Amino acid sequence: MIVEVIVDVAAYPIDRPFDYIVPQRLETLVERGSRVHVPFGPRKVQGFITNIKEETDLDKSKLKEVHSLMDVEPVVTEELLQLSKWLTNKTLCYEIDALQVMLPAALRASYKKNIKLIDSSALEEDFLALFGKKDIVSYEVIEKAGLLRAMKKYLTDGAVQLETVIKQHAKAKTIVKYKVTADREFLVEQLNSLTKQAVKQKELIEWLLQQEQTTFTMQQLIERANASNSTVKALIEKGILEKEKEEVYREISSLEYHDKDQRFQLTEEQTNALTDINHAQEHAENTTFLLHGITGSGKTEIYLNAIENSILKGKQAIMLVPEISLTPQMTRRFKLRFGDQVAVMHSGLSTGEKYDEWRKIWRGEVKVVVGARSAIFAPFKDLGIIILDEEHESTYKQEDNPRYHARDVAIWRSEFHQCPVILGSATPSLESYARASKGVYSLLTLNMRAKEQALPTVNVVDMRAELKNGNRSMFSVDLADAVREKLDKKEQIVLFLNKRGFSSFVLCRDCGTVVECKQCDISLTYHRAGEQLKCHYCGYEEPVPTTCPECSSEHIRFFGTGTQKVEEEIAKLFPYARVLRMDVDTTRTKGAHERILKQFGDGGADILLGTQMIAKGLDFPNITLVGVLNADTTLHLADFRAAEKTFQLMTQVSGRAGRHDKEGQVYIQTYTPEHYAIELSKSQLYEPFYHTEMLTRKQYGYPPFYFLTLVQVTHEDVMLASEYAKLATDWLRANLSSTTMVVGPTASAISKIQNRYRYQCLIKYKKEPLLIEKLQQLIKIYRTEWIKKGVILTIDLDPSTIL
Repeated sequence: MIVEVIVDVAAYPIDRPFDYIVPQRLETLVERGSRVHVPFGPRKVQGFITNIKEETDLDKSKLKEVHSLMDVEPVVTEELLQLSKWLTNKTLCYEIDALQVMLPAALRASYKKNIKLIDSSALEEDFLALFGKKDIVSYEVIEKAGLLRAMKKYLTDGAVQLETVIKQHAKAKTIVKYKVTADREFLVEQLNSLTKQAVKQKELIEWLLQQEQTTFTMQQLIERANASNSTVKALIEKGILEKEKEEVYREISSLEYHDKDQRFQLTEEQTNALTDINHAQEHAENTTFLLHGITGSGKTEIYLNAIENSILKGKQAIMLVPEISLTPQMTRRFKLRFGDQVAVMHSGLSTGEKYDEWRKIWRGEVKVVVGARSAIFAPFKDLGIIILDEEHESTYKQEDNPRYHARDVAIWRSEFHQCPVILGSATPSLESYARASKGVYSLLTLNMRAKEQALPTVNVVDMRAELKNGNRSMFSVDLADAVREKLDKKEQIVLFLNKRGFSSFVLCRDCGTVVECKQCDISLTYHRAGEQLKCHYCGYEEPVPTTCPECSSEHIRFFGTGTQKVEEEIAKLFPYARVLRMDVDTTRTKGAHERILKQFGDGGADILLGTQMIAKGLDFPNITLVGVLNADTTLHLADFRAAEKTFQLMTQVSGRAGRHDKEGQVYIQTYTPEHYAIELSKSQLYEPFYHTEMLTRKQYGYPPFYFLTLVQVTHEDVMLASEYAKLATDWLRANLSSTTMVVGPTASAISKIQNRYRYQCLIKYKKEPLLIEKLQQLIKIYRTEWIKKGVILTIDLDPSTIL
């Protein structure tokens, strides 16, 4: 028997299946989708079996054997194997990358090198001493001792041998339990044979005789039976108890909520939308629905009902949310409705927790998975519905290989399972709304809020007028007054600023120098905590300078506004307000999102200050005021989606106010109040914004009128980066059809990140049947010739940003 294996080596000549002979002991066990350990060159690597056959075109005598099998049951289903082929072609990635992305990090292999002792007499004393009494020592130990040169000689001489150990990142969690193995008669017999001194053993046996259950943890025996370790050990020796290990799932630490599941009476609009979705489920139609509902229109209730319908049919459901900050609230609602049928998958879980949640799905023990982007690969075998909430969010697009969009994967899986997809949003992406307008997607509209509340009153504040009136605070007079009023009424406030840190940059007022990252073409952000300047692109940090690094002037000041600085300003203006800050810095620790949201939901703070993560999904009854401190941060980016992102953010964050009985107010502070993205978000008017933005996109040739592909070249030498970007652009112009536009090459908006200079070109096209073929040819040229020069070429077939 022969198996084709995709090995865990991401390199161009190796991006193909390799044939291996299956040893007789494994012939009945191997299956497509299982992982194996195979010899590859001088080492062992992990691989995925993608095909099983009896014959091969190669010389069988030269084929190597599969070393061992990692999975008795395949970890990649037949569906996901097909999906990996599609993903490889769709995103132009290595097939091993497409297979690895299907699995949680816990299942990915780590490789450890060990040195095995063969002939101790051939080794020098200092090298031999590293082994101690063992015959194996890790490669790292020899490296730290500075003896790599000696090791290389001993490897050549055969005195030592290099071994590669492949380990999985996580293991199943087990607990030790003690089982009563004997019958009652034996227990009574042992009890009667005990001496008077064995009081504790006597008490424990008497207690065991009274119990109905037969398996106990040590903690139960100590607490309930007043036993000790030595007593339990004595009963094991007598054959009364037996020690055994039991596999358990790690409990995801979720905060206690005492709410009950609230089933809302559906409005007429909700009922009509749900009827269409249920019809698609009944008739196994892979329809893609765009659920366009204003903020607070009850989209989540439609999701819950649609999933419930799917479960009643014995099928499974995937529910995606764009950010980890939304997961706790969504998970809470889903667990209230579906209980233990829900698994959770997101980056905030530990490796072990991800492994356990994945196994629950893989074993079919749950019916629903709620999670971020990667949950789209949940190994369900009978999907009934797939939902993407806030479908417009760019976080659904993976920014490194494989560069997939969760929406595209969802639609592929819906076609495989013949089930509907729901793309839900108050502010759909222009591409999705255009497809719905053309009938590619089925449009479902919710124009009314679920409880028929009015939309919040939105006030746009011109910060230029505030400056003219001498107000240099980051709070306009109107917003400050509104905050005071809400604080007096004991109502809650959400303040939104799409920047973290204390200030945007540090500038010398004498010579104009801005302190920049040493590795990137970007200014460093000042963080008050720890008095550090940080780069938000590469993670570089340095202490805050007291004098200008260029002219040594002491007139160095912080400019711009960050969340930390706003927090200080709030303390000055509203000293009695209790403030919670929610940004990347305050949510680094495990469970931080949940803790902050629960504290705010329980009334533990008056003001929630945060970045983009608070703009969506928050649903608290006491929020009556939302303040956007600077609406311009996304508006003036050098990106064709800048206006769209600004409109979406303003509309989403405005929708956090007045979602229940109390009326809501919103204040949007901006220096460009006349911009259509700001003006139209004021009334949550999506259609007028859509038509206005579509005119701009058509004029300049951007999606949805054209498809885009971004080709980027990076190198440590700026001249080489520029040269190879021009080579790539010229090659594309010569090989693509005349109707396709190749724009560039130009330096990227952020021209240097992590000491690598970045140049790019854009491919704009309506139809280009040869695109994938030609891009694969360009990648081949890059991997065979350019890569040796230190060039890195990346291709993104559907970029979420062109910065």
